[in-house]
Amino acid sequence: MNCLIYASVEVFLLIVFLVCCHAGVTCSFILAGLSCVLNALCYAELASRLPAVVGGAYLYAYSAFNELTAFLVFGQLMIDYHIGAASIARSLASYVVTILEMFPVFKDNIPSWIGHGGEEFFGGTLSINLLAPFLLALLTVILCLGVGESSIVNSFMTVLKVIIVIIVIFVGAFEVDVSNWSPFAPHGVKEILTGATIVFFAYVGFDAVANSAEESRRPQACSVHLRDLPLGIIGSLLICIALYIGVCLVITGMVPYYLLGEDAPLAEAFSSKGLKFVSILISIGAVAGLTTTLLVGLYVQSRLYLGLGRDGLLPSLFSKVHPTRHTPIHSQVWVGIVAGVLGGLFNVHMLSHILSVGALTGYSVVSACVLALRWKDKTVSQFSSRWTSSWREGVLCIVTVACCGFAVGIFYRFSASYFFLVVAVVIAILATTALCCRQAYTDPPGFSCPGVPIVPAVCVFFNMFLFAQLHHEAWVRFVVLSIIMVGIYAFYGQYHAKPGSDESIIYQRAPSEATR
Repeated sequence: MNCLIYASVEVFLLIVFLVCCHAGVTCSFILAGLSCVLNALCYAELASRLPAVVGGAYLYAYSAFNELTAFLVFGQLMIDYHIGAASIARSLASYVVTILEMFPVFKDNIPSWIGHGGEEFFGGTLSINLLAPFLLALLTVILCLGVGESSIVNSFMTVLKVIIVIIVIFVGAFEVDVSNWSPFAPHGVKEILTGATIVFFAYVGFDAVANSAEESRRPQACSVHLRDLPLGIIGSLLICIALYIGVCLVITGMVPYYLLGEDAPLAEAFSSKGLKFVSILISIGAVAGLTTTLLVGLYVQSRLYLGLGRDGLLPSLFSKVHPTRHTPIHSQVWVGIVAGVLGGLFNVHMLSHILSVGALTGYSVVSACVLALRWKDKTVSQFSSRWTSSWREGVLCIVTVACCGFAVGIFYRFSASYFFLVVAVVIAILATTALCCRQAYTDPPGFSCPGVPIVPAVCVFFNMFLFAQLHHEAWVRFVVLSIIMVGIYAFYGQYHAKPGSDESIIYQRAPSEATR
């Protein structure tokens, strides 16, 4: 239950309104959701195939490729998680203040630097908000107390949130004016694609199930592990997609997009229709939803740091677990501090431009992991030549598909000639054909992703296409962070790495030929 619905509708609607504030936002959520469904199939196979330990995409990349690739995936994902947590904390603070202002004593008496928005400095680059880090500190304490304590709060909040969202969709459906959906996409298809890259982060919660596998009640019960993890991953994602679409259609149908506010669009939409009681309910539901989002987000981040600390790629401090609470307190506190600094000092609207980089790159690597781990022999194959091994040839095909996806995205974004688009698509099809014809695949135990290698290849292609639609600041962030992570690995990680030092953790690494 605690991983059923990770992302909150409100915070990501707020972000996407900055780029495509119209009914076309529904298309953005649908496109991002379809992409994530395919990615979830790949995630589900790996979650049922590899040991039930913390790590998620990091573990999968380590098992299929090598240590450095896994470390780079961790870095890109972690920045997304940190920025996402800061954004959600800001939105949560805004809704808490909204609820407090329902009481006359607080009405118009709470300054902006406490909750609403923030006190801005240096042209809006810095934005002081004290309530956001306070709420992050409170949730961090709850998580440090133990998984059991936090899951009780999370389960209650999740049930409350889902019930309220369903009520909102049902009540709002009777207030929809279909004329507000015309024009459906006033800013064009390109803005819908840009919106899809931003709201893509709204779906990243389905990987939380894999990251929390080790702390399930029976992590070593194979039948339960093989059945429940794929079901939890795919099921949670489908529920999220349905709720997102419902809320998007309702809010853009109730009020013209240009009249929607940024801080609390749903509540303001219902208030404008005279449904004050629903707006109050929405504010309560938003607090519940954002609280569960933060709980799960902070939880997942700390477990990823725990995995890196165990392997020695980060200082051993992150691997320490409290003897009685059985939680990685040091990792949890560190995650809370980083999110608190970002949420308390920086303008999260500006930071949102570099969101989704980690999710898109991480999911692309996970899709590639499905292919790499399915290849029958990573070192010798009947298709190997004197120029390269079959494994290297397969990796080259995956990289080609990724580059073609990015190229198609660039050509489309900048309105290049369709000739270049067609050439890139044809090359991607040829590379996928090579994956089909020149590689032999095994049938994995447990859940099996359908359509291998086509589905993983399509995932890689479409993820990179969406990557090309990101703001240029996101591309800069990807390059700069990759360089920083390579530097950390070169000067620290490779000398302290100790995978498998914990006898309870088993990493299934690829043969040496595959990791060169």
